[in-house]
Amino acid sequence: MRSGRLAAVAAAAMAVAGLTAACGAPAGVAGVSSLPPVPRTEEPTPDTSDGAVPASGGGSVAGDSSRMRSVLPPPAPDPVRLPPPKVSAYTYAFPVKGCRVSYARQLLVLPKSTIWAGKGCAFVSPVNGVVREVNVQNRWVPSTDRGQDREGRFVTVLGEDGVVYLGGHLDSVEPEVRPGVTVKAGQRLGRLGNSGNARDTASNLYFAISWPVPPEYWWIRRGMIEPWDYLDAWYDGNRTLSPKKAVFALRKRVGTLPACDLLCASKTPPSAKGGATEKTEKARTVVRRQDRTEEEPTMVTPG
Repeated sequence: MRSGRLAAVAAAAMAVAGLTAACGAPAGVAGVSSLPPVPRTEEPTPDTSDGAVPASGGGSVAGDSSRMRSVLPPPAPDPVRLPPPKVSAYTYAFPVKGCRVSYARQLLVLPKSTIWAGKGCAFVSPVNGVVREVNVQNRWVPSTDRGQDREGRFVTVLGEDGVVYLGGHLDSVEPEVRPGVTVKAGQRLGRLGNSGNARDTASNLYFAISWPVPPEYWWIRRGMIEPWDYLDAWYDGNRTLSPKKAVFALRKRVGTLPACDLLCASKTPPSAKGGATEKTEKARTVVRRQDRTEEEPTMVTPG
């Protein structure tokens, strides 16, 4: 009888203890632990004399980082370098060869690029083609600032893609470079300098992309589309990115011979009397071109 009572008291005490433990446990969702996660480490956490876990060295993983095992990639052959995809039938060359260069990737007045490089660096043909215009004289002066003189010494190439490429501000032109001469991509056409209206700047290449027009429409050859995306591609090794589509899309939109609308007028020289107009200056230019005097730069377009 007495043993029966003791058993009942013991059972009641166990029930109370279980109820207390249940009430003291953190609340949560059935089947999901609400206890803090145990940190994962590559090695067991070292014991300390007082049983405490050493603090982590600031990372998200507990344990001594100096004792973490290194994870090495499995052995494999070296990666295979693939050439960039061919995106046109033409192969191009960056127009400055053998020198360190820099250029802006934004519109600066005209849709052209100024490629900065050391004096004497090679200007090379950007594509296979035919030399179209050659100017070996430097006639630009600030008193007149004639648009057709601003690029100084220059060469234009009509590429096999039908696009015209201009390299200006040259210090010199190669002797064999003449209108009608066939050239290859990467072939040297001249040397960089600061002729034309770049005479007070460091040496550079005036580089422009357009379509073929008669030489009197000089404002077209000085640049019609922005060239830096193509320069980036040619410099980085994608030598088949072509401006042909962009060039002829613009020509279709604006016409083959659009009027000049930016930096067009020449200045009247201080010595001019009677207020010579721009129209008179243009008439004189035509006369000098017909007479082929030494004062006029050699501008020849092959037939």
